Amino acid sequence: MITAMASDYRSVYLVDVDEDDAVCYRADTAEPGQTPVGVHFPYHARFTEYCEKYVDQEYKEGFLRFIAPDHVRLALETESIIAYRYLARRNGAEYYEMLRMAGVRHPGERDDNTVHKVGVGFTVIDAEMRESMAKNHALAEALAAAKEASKAKTAFLSNMSHEIRTPMNAIIGLNNIAMNEPSASDKVKEYLVRIGTSANHLLSIINDILDMSRIESGRMTIRSEEFSFAKVLEQVNTIISGQCRERGLKYDCQMSGDVRDYYIGDDMKLRQVMINILGNAVKFTPEGGSVSFAIETVAQFEGKTTLRFTFKDTGIGMSKEYLPKLFDAFSQEDSSSTSKFGSTGLGMPITKSIVEMMNGNIEVESKKGEGTTFTVTVTLLDSERASAVQEDNMVHPDDMCVLVIDDDPVACEHAQIVLGQVGIRCEKALSGFDGIEMVKLRHARREPYNLILVDWRMPELDGVETTRQIRGIVGHETPIIILTSYSWEDIAEEALEAGVDTFVAKPLFAGTVMDEFRDAFKKKNARLEKETADLKGRRVLLAEDMAVNAEIMMMVLSMREIEVEHAENGRVATEMFAGREPGYYDAVLMDMRMPEMDGLEATRTIRAMNREDAKTIPIIALTANAFDEDVQRSMQAGLNAHLSKPVEPEALFRTLESLIQV
Repeated sequence: MITAMASDYRSVYLVDVDEDDAVCYRADTAEPGQTPVGVHFPYHARFTEYCEKYVDQEYKEGFLRFIAPDHVRLALETESIIAYRYLARRNGAEYYEMLRMAGVRHPGERDDNTVHKVGVGFTVIDAEMRESMAKNHALAEALAAAKEASKAKTAFLSNMSHEIRTPMNAIIGLNNIAMNEPSASDKVKEYLVRIGTSANHLLSIINDILDMSRIESGRMTIRSEEFSFAKVLEQVNTIISGQCRERGLKYDCQMSGDVRDYYIGDDMKLRQVMINILGNAVKFTPEGGSVSFAIETVAQFEGKTTLRFTFKDTGIGMSKEYLPKLFDAFSQEDSSSTSKFGSTGLGMPITKSIVEMMNGNIEVESKKGEGTTFTVTVTLLDSERASAVQEDNMVHPDDMCVLVIDDDPVACEHAQIVLGQVGIRCEKALSGFDGIEMVKLRHARREPYNLILVDWRMPELDGVETTRQIRGIVGHETPIIILTSYSWEDIAEEALEAGVDTFVAKPLFAGTVMDEFRDAFKKKNARLEKETADLKGRRVLLAEDMAVNAEIMMMVLSMREIEVEHAENGRVATEMFAGREPGYYDAVLMDMRMPEMDGLEATRTIRAMNREDAKTIPIIALTANAFDEDVQRSMQAGLNAHLSKPVEPEALFRTLESLIQV
């Protein structure tokens, strides 16, 4: 073994580091002053002497540290072999050597896990050391040159971008002024629109170049500030839905999980990531295709939330071969796409850099001709302001019940989660027809929803028509908000005419809903104060077979100075109504269970009479039957409202005020 080692080592020793004893097993034949084979000598003193005589000054301190017994034991506890490279000067020559040590037996094989004896070898490594140093030097020079080139390029791009932006701002500003010049002809304005479009496109290219130069120079930073995630998403959806509408694409945005209204992070960079990816999806998806955006919470821990954004499109897609190059700067799959769609090749590299600066991750899946899916995961700090909902004297979420009408079950479930987080009860209907029936039942009970949220795009009965029919039932008593992922400008006039109070962009956030609800609520109160009827002097026909109940009801009505005429059953009530001129009675209070003719039959009889007030006079059911089927039967018979006994006076007065014509 010693002979075999001699092919690589010029001398070999066995050292007992505990006893400071060394013995030579292979001597260097070219060194006459070396200790002969088999002769023992003091290890540390002799190796120190060697260092002083032959090791270059620059390496002496390192050599002495390396041969120290304590260092040898400590280093070989974790390493099987240790080495030290140094420059040696001997016999007028200068060359590189290496000193290597290895434990005679593995440390784990000893009870004390400590190395006691080591094998030591000296070898000349001058040729390979100098070759390696030459390569490292060349690499260092190349790296320095690359850094200088990159710095120069970054400085150039940054200066160029700023120089171009200055006149571009003037061009865009003057173009906008010219667009608003009254004397400009339609033809001139057409030219100005094209100039503005081209100028903005050029500005977007410059912005991309500037962003890339900031990233490469390390000057782009990520802020950590509280921001409204709801508003960021609203802004993104407004931009992208408008682009999709112009290109004839379907756009959908959905959320799932506990997504908060507020987080701490960089909202501008996050918005840039969303718009970059969605903008590309719109750009590369032909007419008739679809773009979808899904947001979900995947983890929450120690005051942080991890969100996953999934962007899907049915566009032209990318080849498997191109995907690894997607995030390379200025990369394009083919020149025809560049000329057709207009792209700098910087959007995706910028997006990836921003995501990684936010300690996030971005992945992409795509097939040529089948579309693309991007998945972005980022972690944001939770804000103490978990929701934008603020209670005031006017609105108390815990007392509210909201109806959500949407054909998408996921959207309905999301609404229930979001509104439930702030204490709002939420009921759902999966079609306009179902929603209308639920509104009818609530209205008949005089327990209206505090707010109705209606999706715009639904099959068979869309949001506008659903609203129109609901208004025919409830009048203006309940605020109605249209939910949409699209731009609502095209339907705004029709929707407002149908009774919509305002619009909210999907996906839903409790804070946004409550802000809009407050505004609508204030307007409703102002309108209802003007529209509700004064009950003083009004005449009511009361059909009640129980004398005690009739007497109590008449006393209640007298509190508002209402005149009451009593009929002991349904037959008498129909006769009294028929015997008076049209418009004599302002309303009918109808008990449901009466002898000779019950309330339902009496109502049908009145409604069937051939006189002008028979169809319009408010008829209000008074009954102990409070099941939905009882309410439905009352409505089918022609009753306007269904009050359960015992009747609350204020509920009765509110019902009469809203139903009696002003």
